[in-house]
Amino acid sequence: MTTGEKPRILLHAYVTEKTMDEMERQNKLEFVVDRRANRAEIRRAVEATYQCKVDKVTTKTVISGKIATVRFAKGYSAEDIGSRAGVF
Repeated sequence: MTTGEKPRILLHAYVTEKTMDEMERQNKLEFVVDRRANRAEIRRAVEATYQCKVDKVTTKTVISGKIATVRFAKGYSAEDIGSRAGVF
């Protein structure tokens, strides 16, 4: 990465059986994100990348990195966004 270059915030979708259940029942998706990203930056990145509205972002740091759980606003389907993110 060169000086002044912004790091990529969203690295890839995080897919497990639990996340697939959350996508269907709670309108949520999980993403592996840059460790330095905060919730506001993650929200802006998801909204800009997938042209949607985000209701809430929660994060957790695990050994392998940082994972963000994103809940989408009503009117936006996590399943549709997941298909654009390469979950399916």
